[in-house]
Amino acid sequence: MMKQNANSAPARKGAPDFQLLILTLLLVGFGLIMVYSSSASLNFRGDSLYFIKKQFIWAGLGTAIMLVAMNMHYSKFKKLYVPMFIVTLFFLTIVMFMGSINGASSWLSIGTLGIQPSELAKLSIILYLSALISKKGERFRDLRTGYIPVMVIVGIVAGLIYMQNDLGTCFILVATSGLVIYSGGASLKHIMGSVALLILGAGIVFGVKAGIDAVSNSGQTAAEQDYRHGRIEAFLDPMKDPEGTGFHIIQSLIAIGEGGVGGSGIGQSVQKLHYLPYPYTDFIFAVIGEELGFVGTCIFLLVYLYFILRGILVSLRCNDPFGTLVGIGVMGLIAIQAFINIGGVTKTIPLTGVTLPFISYGGSSMLVTLLAMGIVLSISRESNRPVKEEHTKSVVVKEDQPLRVIRSARQAR
Repeated sequence: MMKQNANSAPARKGAPDFQLLILTLLLVGFGLIMVYSSSASLNFRGDSLYFIKKQFIWAGLGTAIMLVAMNMHYSKFKKLYVPMFIVTLFFLTIVMFMGSINGASSWLSIGTLGIQPSELAKLSIILYLSALISKKGERFRDLRTGYIPVMVIVGIVAGLIYMQNDLGTCFILVATSGLVIYSGGASLKHIMGSVALLILGAGIVFGVKAGIDAVSNSGQTAAEQDYRHGRIEAFLDPMKDPEGTGFHIIQSLIAIGEGGVGGSGIGQSVQKLHYLPYPYTDFIFAVIGEELGFVGTCIFLLVYLYFILRGILVSLRCNDPFGTLVGIGVMGLIAIQAFINIGGVTKTIPLTGVTLPFISYGGSSMLVTLLAMGIVLSISRESNRPVKEEHTKSVVVKEDQPLRVIRSARQAR
């Protein structure tokens, strides 16, 4: 076995991964351009710059948070995951008693500020699972003492989000958790069993939710149900009700088609002019397709893909299981959420109404995503430490360590 120390602070910090840092800033900058382009014509509350001004503030604050997190040793977040997780559970419980927006009760209003606790839940569950799995080590492969307690935590958080009618975020959290759990060395047999239990649990939660809705005697409940059913019908056949449930997805496909090969140019989208709903959030990719065309959209997607792959590579180079799992979880979260957003807009999968990370308008998403990237950049600093200081590390990693991503990291090195 080889000995390493992930908990003791290094004498000298390595440099953050320059490529990953620049790619992050480029995506944030491109997002600001697209938020401005997709929202300037709306003149919201008498101000055509309303959304871009708020997004600029969120992006600036998020970048500052990212830089602070980048300069902290990532192992400190291993100590913060418990209070962060408790705060997340508290807010997820409170938000269910708030009013719904677009069929989902996932917003917590503090004055004029809207906060989405489910965004914080995504990062909290990654930190929680990574800390728990790395602490348990080989005991994590034991069903009773390792795997089941972890799945119970995931089930509780996913259930709270599902009760908010936020199915898209619920799926993202479950998929990201599954990625972290698999990377942590969980038995494939246990994972397949948990999938069956997940389906059963979803059925139970759905039944409980239906019972609550039945006795609520609320017209809002019926509207929420119609909203969910409408999205499914729009995915199956948008032309069945082109002026109703299928209108939004039809307009999205028209926008992408109108972009052609070269696009109409930044700021020249027609579909954003009161045809696309929320063109600066859920449907911002449709505006990208119309204004940048096939070529520009492909370049954007390639940059996005390289950004994700670069983050994964940085995470695999970390010799600490906690750092590797956090990095894999964060980059997996971004990839999964981007796929769901783009897939919904292009009618590849049913529309769920989640944001495109770094690009869509949204304060909660921007702050949490940039905080998560700050942690990944901190992990990259550990990986880039001078070789002569490698002897100062002290975490034990056995040659038969079940952590799948650690094996991959050694091969990559």
